[in-house]
Amino acid sequence: MNILFACSELHPLIKTGGLADVACYLPQALQRTGQSVRIILPAYASVMAKVGAAQRVATCTVYGHAVEVLETTFEDTGMILYLVDCPAMFGRGGGPYGDDSDNDWPDNAQRFGLFCEVVAELALNRLGLTWQPDTVHCNDWQTGLVPVLLAAHTSRPGSVFTIHNLAYQGLFPQAEFDKLALPATVRNMPLWDFRGLEFHSQLSFIKGGIVFSDAVNTVSPGYAQEVLTPEFGCGLGGLLRHCGKRFSGILNGIDTGDWDPATDTAIIASYDQHSLADKQKNKRALMIDFNLPTNGEVLLLGMVSRLTEQKGIDLLLDSLPLLLKLPVKLVVLGSGDSVYEKALQEHVAQYPAQISIRLGFDEALAHSVIAGVDALLIPSRYEPCGLTQMYSQRYGTVPIAHGVGGLQDTIVDVGELSPWPGKSTGLLFHDFTVTAFIGAVSRAVDSHSKRNQWRHLQLTGMGKDFSWAVSAREYVDLYRAIGKEI
Repeated sequence: MNILFACSELHPLIKTGGLADVACYLPQALQRTGQSVRIILPAYASVMAKVGAAQRVATCTVYGHAVEVLETTFEDTGMILYLVDCPAMFGRGGGPYGDDSDNDWPDNAQRFGLFCEVVAELALNRLGLTWQPDTVHCNDWQTGLVPVLLAAHTSRPGSVFTIHNLAYQGLFPQAEFDKLALPATVRNMPLWDFRGLEFHSQLSFIKGGIVFSDAVNTVSPGYAQEVLTPEFGCGLGGLLRHCGKRFSGILNGIDTGDWDPATDTAIIASYDQHSLADKQKNKRALMIDFNLPTNGEVLLLGMVSRLTEQKGIDLLLDSLPLLLKLPVKLVVLGSGDSVYEKALQEHVAQYPAQISIRLGFDEALAHSVIAGVDALLIPSRYEPCGLTQMYSQRYGTVPIAHGVGGLQDTIVDVGELSPWPGKSTGLLFHDFTVTAFIGAVSRAVDSHSKRNQWRHLQLTGMGKDFSWAVSAREYVDLYRAIGKEI
């Protein structure tokens, strides 16, 4: 099959979250199954500075703007990458969605509306290219209008819409809907209608993807169930329930080449299941790097995360007075809300021998932290999939996580009453409270003191298959299923 993968982020060219990793690794895994996959991405200024030479293969005009479609090769994969080049929309500084101060661009509806128009034109074979997709795989709200535009045609490719985080919906005033000059009706349905793109008097890009795609999915089976509920549905749970069998969850994978403790050049000492003792060398090096005392054997905890409410940083902060009474030390790597950054810095000043932080994000340092700590804290309020818990298990680092979404799908908890971990790989807490969180960490301290039990946890996690090959096979089945229906 020919698959066009449409995304607004792509590691390592531009990244704000997990979508960029999925856009990088899933197409490669799909290609290894024998599919012909091409990626399409906005030509942000920062991306153009990295890709070097790119060939113009098509031109068009959208919203009065001249647009060029550029073609290049993505990294060393041999995969074709299309770049939608419109300097008026994408040739500016800042991030993909906002300026350097993280303020959203006021014309985001037009920016990503234009991107969707070009994706649809390419998919419908209207740009003169010799390659046409059988399926367009759309990702998050920034591509939500692509299924709408495709659904307006009887002869068209299939469309899959993947929700990476339902909380981000692409909501804009009705005036923005009018500017996009979309068809008045699609499939005999008025677009400006609660059954179409209207959501509480606003334009909703994500509704376009949900309503008009041939298949909708989220990035884990657990999150797919959670978003059907009022608590996690963000106002769209009813619509997703209405999708019925058209809606599913497919677990993300990780790149097992980049994340392999046996070959990782970012860590001090490589190791695998047969040389797990060498992990301790990374622990000692990490503690020295973070200026923590290395005397005595304690449970070294880590957190690699955006410092936001979604990631549960507020729960960690509320728990620190009790947490630091336990025989543990903590390192934190991340950046985010300045209030949380300042609060962490205050705790470091108060407990310099037990907690150390590094604000900002550094990919190599993230590898060092995950390899060096004994256990990784993941107290997310909600987590559509999550990657760090999979990275940590691969590195023999035991995850301690809130039992939601993809965390619950990928971590097997050590039962509180179980004398032996069995198939367990980590510790889960289900109530989002200080008491539950501290209870999970206390169980980890107890397990860590029982060397054989802890080693069993580590080895079981290292033996799990979180590769993208598993996810890719499920997506291929999904593409084939919708291909038979349209």
